[in-house]
Amino acid sequence: MAMKNQLPLVLEKTLAVSDRPDAVFNALLPVLGEVLQCDRCFLYLRDPETRMGRVPYCWRSSNRYPEIYDPDWKKEPDTLAKEDPLFAAALRTEDSIFVEDIETADPKIVNRDFEREQFGHRALIHAHICKDNLLWGILQPCIFARPRVWTDTDRAIVNRVVKRIAPMAIAYINAFGPNFDFSTKEKSNT
Repeated sequence: MAMKNQLPLVLEKTLAVSDRPDAVFNALLPVLGEVLQCDRCFLYLRDPETRMGRVPYCWRSSNRYPEIYDPDWKKEPDTLAKEDPLFAAALRTEDSIFVEDIETADPKIVNRDFEREQFGHRALIHAHICKDNLLWGILQPCIFARPRVWTDTDRAIVNRVVKRIAPMAIAYINAFGPNFDFSTKEKSNT
């Protein structure tokens, strides 16, 4: 169990597995998913300057849950913040949002139809990875078939993890952002 200002030891060890963001993110999602007892956990990373993003990391507790994975950087639709109040809140760098049930959530906070269509989950954490009033990513643990009450411990864990991974997310985007050419493994000049 996490104390107010501490993470469970398994998460501390996972976050210290490497100084490379890729290694940390690959190791983190399954551990975080198990600690939170989630069905799926994915990480969306974005370049706030270009508004391009991708989902390079996704963990699922079972293959029966849909994988959210996108290897390519894509421009965020101009209408996304209007369609998705959770994303709009993230862009405003508001605190992370813990949704216990999309079916009963306030429509000003959650667009139920959008969540059903795009993600298929029932309960979720929309954890905003922010620095200097910019959104760099979203960590999203979720549950599928049932609502979920997110405990104070769950909230503390997620908030601590997000603070710890924010510098890694920024380093990842700076190193492998939208201009990164994976075929040559070096930054593109175009």
